[in-house]
Amino acid sequence: MIRKFTAALGAATAILALSASPAAADTLVYNVDGITIGEDGELKRFVGLVFDDEGKITDLVERGEERPSDIDFGVDGEGRVMLPGLIDAHLHVMGVGFGALTLDLSQTTSLEDALERIAEFAAENPGRPWILGRGWNQEKWGLGRFPTAEELDAVVSDRPVWLSRVDGHASWANTKAMEAAGVTATSQSPSGGRIIRKSGSQEPAGVFVDAAESLVNAVVPPPRPEDRDLALRKAQEILFANGVTAAADMGTSIEDWQTYRRAGDNGTLKMRIMSYARDIETMSLIGGPGPTPWLYDDRLRMGGIKLYLDGALGSRGATLKEPYADEPGTRGLPLLSQAQLRNLMSRAALDNFQPAVHAIGDAANSDVLAAIEELNSSYTGDRRWRIEHAQIADPADLPTFGKFGIIASMQPLHQTSDRLMAEARLGPDRLGGAYAWRSVLNVGGRLAFGSDAPVEPADAFAGIAVAISRTDANGEPFGGWRAQETVSREQALRAFTADAAYAGFADGRFGRLIPGERADFLLVDRDPMLASPADIRTTQISEVWVGGEQVVAR
Repeated sequence: MIRKFTAALGAATAILALSASPAAADTLVYNVDGITIGEDGELKRFVGLVFDDEGKITDLVERGEERPSDIDFGVDGEGRVMLPGLIDAHLHVMGVGFGALTLDLSQTTSLEDALERIAEFAAENPGRPWILGRGWNQEKWGLGRFPTAEELDAVVSDRPVWLSRVDGHASWANTKAMEAAGVTATSQSPSGGRIIRKSGSQEPAGVFVDAAESLVNAVVPPPRPEDRDLALRKAQEILFANGVTAAADMGTSIEDWQTYRRAGDNGTLKMRIMSYARDIETMSLIGGPGPTPWLYDDRLRMGGIKLYLDGALGSRGATLKEPYADEPGTRGLPLLSQAQLRNLMSRAALDNFQPAVHAIGDAANSDVLAAIEELNSSYTGDRRWRIEHAQIADPADLPTFGKFGIIASMQPLHQTSDRLMAEARLGPDRLGGAYAWRSVLNVGGRLAFGSDAPVEPADAFAGIAVAISRTDANGEPFGGWRAQETVSREQALRAFTADAAYAGFADGRFGRLIPGERADFLLVDRDPMLASPADIRTTQISEVWVGGEQVVAR
């Protein structure tokens, strides 16, 4: 989702042709208020940056130093703030692109609002055989239940409708979609999934949770290669407009990988993608005996695998040690047994792939921490074990993050979106390890921040604002929700730059503005180390450069 400043840029901002030629020879960007994370991990300031014709930084000019004289080209930064290109440590690249090309329900505020938008979209797209989209959230609607197929049928009954929930862990079908998939009252919920049934009946109600989504996904027409190419181009435009120059793509399919390779081959892959395969088969097919090399001047590498251990809080699929406070009959939906988790992690680690395990509930986090503790002695070396989301941890389990230097790959915007739901799902007495950013750092763990886009907007500046305040766009709640878990401005910037690169084995290549790394940088209108959280959210990005090539300019 494009940041709200994009509309203000309007015609004054151009997303430059992605096939533009890179700058030649040595270039000095001067008259800037530069900020980066230095080699010592501390904040470093400078006033000029030099990069060569390979797009690598060769020198920083500090305040009081003379400008280099042997420079071929100069770019006046006009006194603006220069920041490293922001890195989103967890998103879904193709999901961002397809989300912008299909029906988006993320801003709907009620069931009625959503149904009206669905009806409008169907009327505007009469030739589409399926109506596909995402972003609905029954909690945001205040519905108190899942929506139903009958409610969808009332607005679209002539063709299948299939809409993913905001977190991607449940989907909503109309009757035509269920008929196309052959789902009936006799259909069984698969392991790790649940078909929501009509009250007092076995008839499917229209919502499919986690693994049950596969029943309908199997009959949804797949996108064509040209659709995928368009979605990647759209994703890059959106991410660059948000100042995101690199991202960890969680759950890359073979079709996604081939899309990235096509773009790399024809010169239109400009962002940097740290790819994590969707399953063991895809990992082996692409990487073979180990991670791929860095391709296209450090723009693409598959180095790991994304594993799902549980679902999400919103659909009550996250696995908890104790029952849900608002549904005592369930503790969530485990997607892997402990043995399966260890087998998959071992299979990946054996060939030096990096496991990145999705764990949201405290039971899931406890399971993956125990698995890491068990496997760490067998797989020595630089492993950089990752837990994706790590939203609800048992406080007693937190020290394990530090014991093994585990990376908590977390998304600050989830805290503001989910806090009321988390309180309802867990109750007030089980929030001690909820979105525990500072606690992870205090025990010696590492943070890598992202957005989980398209679940949340790919808005790293909003993420920084949340990380330092624990408040939402309206400044609520006053003083911050569980404010003891805020992080410093420097820690937030590091988690969106240097440490996000470290989490993807990209350190030394990009993520910091220091000699030897790629010249990926932004020119913005304010200093996030000084601005208020509200002002950070409204940061104006005037230029984006990747590898010494300008990809966005006012």
